[in-house]
This record gives sequence, structure tokens and C-alpha cells, in this order.
Amino acid sequence: MNNWFKRNGTHLAVIAIFVAICFFFLTPAFQGKTLGQSDVIGAQSTQKEVMDYRAKDTTILWTNQIFGGMPTFQIWAPYPDNITTHIVSAIKATFPNPVDTVLILLLGTYFLFIVLKLNPWLAAAGAIAFTFSSYNIILLVAGHSNQAFAIAFFAPVLASIILILRGKYVLGGSLLALFLAMEIRANHVQMTYYLLLSLIILMGIELYHAIKNKNLQTYLKSLAYIGGATLLALAVNASSLWSTYDYGTETIRGKSNLTQSAAEPSNGLDREYAYQWSQGVGECFTFLIPNAYGGGSGTEVLDQTSETAKVLIAKGIPEDQAVNYTRQITAGIPGMTTYWGNKPGTAGPFYFGAVVCFLFLFGLLIVKNRVKWWLLATVILTMLLSFGRNMPFLSDIFFNYFPLYNKFRAVESILAVASICFPILAFLAIQEITEVKDKTVLIKKLMLSLYIVGGITLLFAVLPDLILSFRAEDQAAGISTLTQAFQNNASMANDVANAIIKDRISLARMDAIRSLIFVLLTFGLVWAFLKQKVNALTLSIVLLALTLIDMWQIDKRYLKNENFQDKIEVDQALKPREVDQFIVKDKDPDYRVFDATADFRSDSFNPFFHKSITGYSAARLKRYEELYLSQFTKSINQDVLDMLNTKYIISADPKTQNVSMQVNQTACGHAWFVKSIKYAENADQEMQAISSFDPKNEAIVDKQYKSVIDEKTLGNDPAGKIDLVSYSPDHMVYQSGSTASQIAVFSEIYYNKGWKMLIDGVEKPYFRANYVLRAAQIPVGNHKIEFIFHPTSYYAGEKISLAGSILLVLALGGAVYTETRKKPAAKPAAKKA
Repeated sequence: MNNWFKRNGTHLAVIAIFVAICFFFLTPAFQGKTLGQSDVIGAQSTQKEVMDYRAKDTTILWTNQIFGGMPTFQIWAPYPDNITTHIVSAIKATFPNPVDTVLILLLGTYFLFIVLKLNPWLAAAGAIAFTFSSYNIILLVAGHSNQAFAIAFFAPVLASIILILRGKYVLGGSLLALFLAMEIRANHVQMTYYLLLSLIILMGIELYHAIKNKNLQTYLKSLAYIGGATLLALAVNASSLWSTYDYGTETIRGKSNLTQSAAEPSNGLDREYAYQWSQGVGECFTFLIPNAYGGGSGTEVLDQTSETAKVLIAKGIPEDQAVNYTRQITAGIPGMTTYWGNKPGTAGPFYFGAVVCFLFLFGLLIVKNRVKWWLLATVILTMLLSFGRNMPFLSDIFFNYFPLYNKFRAVESILAVASICFPILAFLAIQEITEVKDKTVLIKKLMLSLYIVGGITLLFAVLPDLILSFRAEDQAAGISTLTQAFQNNASMANDVANAIIKDRISLARMDAIRSLIFVLLTFGLVWAFLKQKVNALTLSIVLLALTLIDMWQIDKRYLKNENFQDKIEVDQALKPREVDQFIVKDKDPDYRVFDATADFRSDSFNPFFHKSITGYSAARLKRYEELYLSQFTKSINQDVLDMLNTKYIISADPKTQNVSMQVNQTACGHAWFVKSIKYAENADQEMQAISSFDPKNEAIVDKQYKSVIDEKTLGNDPAGKIDLVSYSPDHMVYQSGSTASQIAVFSEIYYNKGWKMLIDGVEKPYFRANYVLRAAQIPVGNHKIEFIFHPTSYYAGEKISLAGSILLVLALGGAVYTETRKKPAAKPAAKKA
């Protein structure tokens, strides 16, 4: 045991440093406070009904709380037979959020650098550089925990693949299966997809060298282990993946149902929607100079020394008011914010670090390892794809032809992959100089790196407006808004706008000076090592300190102690209005509410209190989205409100904004018998038909369902009734009574991948009516009708997940056994030598 501690003492010291960094950087988290409270509340909104049933020890996979009803696969679903579920639970029980994610980032990246054979202190520096890349920290502040968690497993997945490529098949394969399973379990397909793109490049380069060196057999063996580990990771996550795939085809990322009047694309996301957050080409300067584009929207606070405040003060406005106006203008008026790029807004830039950027370029010049070409190719690809609408030639190829690529939005987030490539090459460069004996050439290339990177920062410090314009695309619109705010004083508006440009220039200049200092310090340190004035250990430890200081300073602009809040309950965060208090007195288990004052697609308030036809989810059903775009955007279709059983309608007085509520007397109820059926040729005709119809008496049905309707036996009993007698979101029971066979329409959202209908315990067919609802032919007499949600993808997938989890445990056990057996065999050989 003493020998074990002696051998691993440095690693343990590094881990202790990581824990200490987490404690000081995230101190409020250890005091019980939390980040991203608004996003947490938003998530809780979508999960309201799910968690209510979970509190009763009941799991549901369907909720009627948002958008009329939808599966919970992308909201909250338990996967108890997946081993990674229990690993995640253990991690979160041990460390508070977001300490758990930061520690995984640090330890996973440290593991990668150790696999790359860097010394522990250099590996720790690399781990700090990637972990504290500004995008990771901004994600944590925003509460995008799944995305950050997925990024945290980039490094260990890469490390495992490298182990396999080096011939450590069992160890690398089992670790790859584990880390890839964790990556997939993070449930952020977009990040996993971007990682996959970089891995394809890596394996392509390895294939080239395998053919070149006539070593194809070894490559194929490595590929087989990588494939096997991938299949095992997929099996472990079979339940979530299968369910997500099934559901994904029916969501806004799936194929359009409409052809003639489609407001949505035929397949995948709308291009403009997907490209909305595209990285500006010039914004890549923020990798080196964080405030080159003005920082985040509203994050850079200007004080009385700013040019904007000085202009306002010169116009006779008192200093305290001038500062207040300055902050309001630069935080809230489009075109006038300190951030001047063409994104709708941003929480902050992609900052990779001045230390890292300098060493990255140095690495491009000196690293001989072929991994350099993989890193360079990945950086180029991710940068080009991140530009989206700003340089669409490559993005459009991927968007139109690459599988799944058009399912993702915010294309700038692919730079998360570039953010790990930069420190890998940067610190491989340091490892290289510790191994090369002839330092003369290295000094020349070090100088060249200084000329380029130092020159860029120096130019920004001296003449920043020579490189960038510092004018927003919507500058004219911003000036127009200012002119109105200043009571049509166009001269004052222009003066303020020009002052804001000067402040943007000042922000860029100050950060350029700051980055130049770090570049010079890094250059001086490496030069001192090459001149043998410091040793490798000193070089590594000082680089660690420089990297930490560099990243810490910038990250603290976006993650301040004030970002942490005390954990609060929903009933403390959101107070019901008077209308909400009235509505919740209704004991009907399944009525719906429409709030005309809320954003249809991003309503995270009403679902806390009501079953709402609005909501917030990035995985909305495609048909429901099409219904909204066709029936609610131009005007509100009362017939559609009625068929959705919208019992209460909330509105606001346009003048006073006072909120009021009215009972919708024409709501159709939970289920009802209709007098007639009108068949539609296709989705377009069906949508057109529900634009104006009588939902209480008529059902619009696609002709594809004709085969499940026996029209010969259909009758009409005006006194026939069908009532909801038992409610659970995934098990609804109705009682019918009729003297004739009739068509019943249910005010529940149609989804054919999991729902089954039973009449008196026997499964019977049902079909879609009115574009989004369920309907069925109910026979004459009194019957018990049940709708049960039992998706095969989930329940069969869980069995596969259990088998995969068992195999994963066995694989890890086998790897441990294999590795421990190697060590005793190595000791006698060492003694004989």
C-alpha cells in the first residue's frame, strides 16, 4: 500500500489541487446554493406532472401538462436498468452541482493528457485549460447541465480510443464502453454528434498511416474493439436511445406532414432557426482576446469613465443617472449593446486562453506527432461549421446531406470540440520541447509564434479599429430607437452610438493588452526553458499557474458568486395570479388552459399551475407545431381550442394589461360522440378542414384510416355519452353508453408509438382525427374504454440496457483483472535485469 501511494503520490496531489480549485472557484455551491435557477424552474415547469406522480412512487412516460400532451422521454424518464443512471446518481449525491461536472471535466481531461504521456503537472495544466474554457463555464451559469455533462466526457472518450490504437485493446475497449455510455447518457445528442465528427477525422488519418505503413491488420483490430465498445455503450443506453429515436421522428426535428401550406421545413429544423446562433468569422479573435466583440450581451458593465457615460454627462444628465442610462442602453437596446456580433445575443465569447492560443500555434510549428494533423483538421472543420449563415458553403452541405445534422440548432456550439483540440496541441508542444535535444530550431519557431500571436494582440492594443469595425449590423435600428428615447434628438442618439463604438474599442484594447501580457509571460517561460534556465518541472508548474490565472480571470466575468442563488421551491419562485388561483379550484382532472398573454412555444409559467396547450420544449411534436403555426399565429381558432378541451382562456386588456379569465362554454370535454365524419385526402386538406368546422359534431379523418372504421354499422344516438372516469396521464379510463355504434373523439394528443386502446379489456384499433387528436369507433352498449401508454421502445429497451450493463461490468472487471496480472509478471523481469 505504501508503494502504491508512493507511485501515485503526484496524481493524488493533482486531484487534491483540482478539489481545491473547485472549492475556491465554486464556493457558494458548497454552501448549498445553485446556478441556473431560471433554467431549473423552466425544467421543473415541463416536469410538473411527472414529478407529482413520482412523489406518489409512480412513474409516467406521458404528460398532459404542456402542449396538450407529449411523451416524457426528453423531459424526465427513469432508466433504472441502465448502470450509468446509478453512476450519475452517485456522482450527484457526492458533489453539489456544478462541482460534479467541473471535477469530471478536470479528471477526464487529466486522464487524456496522461494517456498522451505528458508529465502530471503538464497534464494538470491542460486539464485546467479545457475545463475552464469560457464556453464550459457559461453553460454552467446558464443551467445547461446536460450539455456541459456531455462535453465533460469528450476527453476520456478520446483517451480510451488512443489506448486502443496503442494496442491496449481490453483496457481501452472497456473504458471506451464506459465513458461513451456516460457520454450518451448525458442525453445531448448534438454534442455527441460533434464529437463523432472529430473521431471520424481521427480514424481517417489513422487509416491513411496504417495503409502507408502496411499495418492495416492492426488498424482493423483496433477498429473492431472500438466498434465493439461502441455497440456495448449503445446497448447500455438502448432504452433512452430507442425511445428518443422513435419520438424524434415525430418531433419538430422530424419530417413535415404538410406539403402545400407547410410553415416548417420538409425534414429537420428550419435553416434560419438552426443557423440563428452562428459564430461570426471575426469573432474567432475571441479565442485569444475575449472582449474583441464586446463580451456578452449585457455582461460588460460600463461605469462613469466610459465614453457613453461621458457623453450623457456632457448633455447635462447627472452622473448617477448617466451611468444607469448607460447600462440600460448597452444591455437592452439592439444594436447598442457592448456585444456587437450578429447573433441574437450571447452570454459570452469562446475564449480558449492567451496561454493556450500561443502554445497552439507553437505546436503547429514544432509537433511531429501525427495527432497534430487530426487536431488541425478538426479545428478547421469545426470553425467552418460554426460560421453557419456567416459562411454557409460548407454548413449547407452538412445541413442538406449529412445524416442528423439538420436536427441541431446553435451551430456555434460545435466549437466545444475545438476548445479541447487547442489545449491538446498546446501542451503537446511543451512535451515536445522537453524531448528535443537541439533547441536552436525550437527558439526560431518560438520567436515566429511570438511574432504572429503577439503581433495580433499588439495590433488590437494599438489599432483595434483597423482590424474590426465595432459596428453592429443593426446599428441603424439602435440609433432609431435611441432617437425616440431622446425625444427625437437624432444628434444626441448619434453621439451616444459613436460613444458606444469607442467603448467597444476600449474593451477590446484592454483585453488585447491583457492577452499580450500572458503571451509574453508564456514566451519568456518557454524561452527560459530552451535556454536551460529553468527545468521541466518548473516549466510545467509555472505553466499550470499561468493557465489557471488566465482562465480564472475571464471565467469570473461570467460566473460570479452573485450568480449562485439559494435553492428555492417552485411555490416561492412563481406566485399564481388571481386567475390561476380561481382556475386551480376546478377539480376536473384533465381540462386545459390557454393563456393568450404567454408565448406559445416558451411558456414556462402556466404549466406549473395548469394543463396547458402552451409550454416549453425543444422536442415538441411536429403535428402540434404545425397546428400552432396554421391555427394560432394569424388568429386564434376557437374550434381548435374547443377540440383541445380548453376550458379556460386567459387574456390581458391591451390598454391596462390587466389579466382576466373567461370560461370557454363551447369546450368539447374529455371525449364526445360525433354525428359525422369528413375524410381528408392528405395532411394539407385535413389542416384546411379544421380551420373552420364544428368539432362537437364533426370529425376530420385522414382517408388512410378508412379501413379501421366500419361505416355500415355506424349510427347516431343523440343521448349517447362517453365520460372520463379515471385519470392518469398514461392510463385514461372512459365509460361509454350508446344505443348505436358511434365515432368517439378524445381530446388527447395522438401518438402512435406506445398508446394502445382497450375496450372491455380487449385491444382495439384507434385512429387520428382533427389532425392531432385520438378517435375510435365505439360499439353499441355500455363499455369500459382504456388508453394505456406502454411504449415498446422503453420497456424492451430497458431489458437490452440491463443486458448491456451486465456486460459492461464484466468487461471492466476483465480489464482490471488483465491489468493487475501484468504487474506481477513485470517485477521479476526488472530484478533479473
